[in-house]
Amino acid sequence: MNEGAHKIERKELFGHPMGLYILFFTELWERFSYYGMRAILVLYIYTSATDQNPGLGWEKADALALYGWYTMLVYVMSIPGGIIADKWIGQKKTVLYGGLLLCAGHGILAVEQMWAFYTGLILIILGVGGLKPNISTMVGGLYGQGDERRDKGFTIFYIGINIGALASSLLVGYIGETIGWHYGFGLAGIGMALGQIVFMAGQKYLEGIGEKPESVIKTNEAGEEEKPSNMLKQIFEHPLSRYVTLAIIGLGVYLIAVEGVIGYGILTIALSFGIGVIMVIYQDINQIERDRMTVILISFLIVIVFWGAFEQAGGLMNIYTKEKINRVVLGYEIPASAFQAVNAAFIILFGTAVANFWVWWKHKGKESSSILKMSMGTIIMGIGFIFMAIASQQAGTEVGAKGMLIFLILAYLFHTLGELSASPVALSFITKLAPAKYVSIMMGFYFAATGLGNKLAGAIGESAQAEPIKVEVKAEKDQLTQFVADTMIEKGHNFELHGDLTIVNQNQIQVNKDGQNLSEFIVLDEENIETIRTRVNESDEKDLTAIIKFEQDEDKKEEVDEPIKAYKAEVQIFELENKREFKTFLMIFVFTAGFGILLIMFLKKLKKLTHGAEETRKGSAHEEQEGFEVADKEDDDK
Repeated sequence: MNEGAHKIERKELFGHPMGLYILFFTELWERFSYYGMRAILVLYIYTSATDQNPGLGWEKADALALYGWYTMLVYVMSIPGGIIADKWIGQKKTVLYGGLLLCAGHGILAVEQMWAFYTGLILIILGVGGLKPNISTMVGGLYGQGDERRDKGFTIFYIGINIGALASSLLVGYIGETIGWHYGFGLAGIGMALGQIVFMAGQKYLEGIGEKPESVIKTNEAGEEEKPSNMLKQIFEHPLSRYVTLAIIGLGVYLIAVEGVIGYGILTIALSFGIGVIMVIYQDINQIERDRMTVILISFLIVIVFWGAFEQAGGLMNIYTKEKINRVVLGYEIPASAFQAVNAAFIILFGTAVANFWVWWKHKGKESSSILKMSMGTIIMGIGFIFMAIASQQAGTEVGAKGMLIFLILAYLFHTLGELSASPVALSFITKLAPAKYVSIMMGFYFAATGLGNKLAGAIGESAQAEPIKVEVKAEKDQLTQFVADTMIEKGHNFELHGDLTIVNQNQIQVNKDGQNLSEFIVLDEENIETIRTRVNESDEKDLTAIIKFEQDEDKKEEVDEPIKAYKAEVQIFELENKREFKTFLMIFVFTAGFGILLIMFLKKLKKLTHGAEETRKGSAHEEQEGFEVADKEDDDK
């Protein structure tokens, strides 16, 4: 930061620089656009293309997989976004260009074309990567070193973040679900445009903040020049790091060339360089720094585990809320996406209380280390999934049953309390432990770990979905009208039938409803029969229910003379689907709680490995900020 920036006489409002309010509203609207789009993204992707509010019609597993990749890349792109700002154009221009990319991305998402969908997501990823890591750095630049208003300034800034997240989930969610998905995306884009206008109009209040660096040479806290290119070169100079990195690269190439999983192959190759960098750092530092680095790596694991569970909110829990939670309150059905606002509301309500609790706890002389806070936060957040498991049991009693809304709210409450304990200290703790020579690199690894946690969240949600059993429809319209109104078929609406599932003579599938075998309405080939038989045999359930979902095929609609001939179908086994989701929620709780408890058991040893880093750097520029954001925390003293 330019030292002269703090000597500029700044116009103030309510005791703070006017620039704070420019950044406040810029970030408010940016978070409005991001969390608004996030609230409806998965719902839009998996909603049927022939629904009254048509979506893309993807399988749930595919929707959750894309959600994981998208949210991961949003975080990972913060690394080059920070580098571009620090080395070349400064935070101010990086935020400006990032905002323009976001406006373009959200605007393009409003177009109902697949090219627009992918292009919009890419632009949003790039835009968030440019804006997010730099705007909070600019907030810090408004205050001189030791300015007592600094913490209050960040508190005001975080209030804007949560107001934006709260409002967007309600407004964008409602518009997207009830009027049209693309109208929702458009509203998110309007919000981002307002933020961009505020930022561009308020440039005079940001004079000297986030300007272009005077030199492309950046030094670390130890006064040594940072050379990322040299770091990559050193990976292949050391034999051990070279062989390990090449071996992992080989695995990535195998995944791409042989298994055909391009995304995971590229991710594996990227991870190989990360592991190589860690190995080089280990060889370059002393024993105390190595001990601290060990704790940092464990902290990265906490970050991955925490966000891998927490980010179910935008994916699996979002779908579950729409399909299996009773959302009717006083006769009105609340849109599923509106519940994405619950986390932000709880942060506003309980943020100060949780922060004050930890201060009180510390003053009582109790253990209050960052490792404890992160561990307890992970455990508390995991407890929230017990309530999701209870809701899953309620929804599994019979077809059409739904879980009570109170259990969803309780789940979000515990998720938020866990987040408020764990998240604000994570990056601050890592910067306290990192060798001064490698602080910036460790900050980049923190964002990468957060991104991996988001990808893990998508993978967990994906694993909770059984492979769909797709079948052809052979029923005539007259056969179906005894179960569904003929106008439903004529208008091409989606519908489903369910009945008791039985297997006769090991190779005949029957779905009995009111004396009618519903399996006669569909074509079950040998592969379908084998899949159903295998799933039934693997289950310990005695009474099973098959659900046959009928959906009009857009590609066939114009080619057939009768609407019924344009339908396709898939078979689900209700009890097994529900049990799979129940196990997912329960296992998330078991793993997060177990992981947190394990860390607490080794707390003394872990603290010993830090060699008093938290105490010796207390009051430094990296002292933690008690500011809270919905799902996106970062250190503000970069």
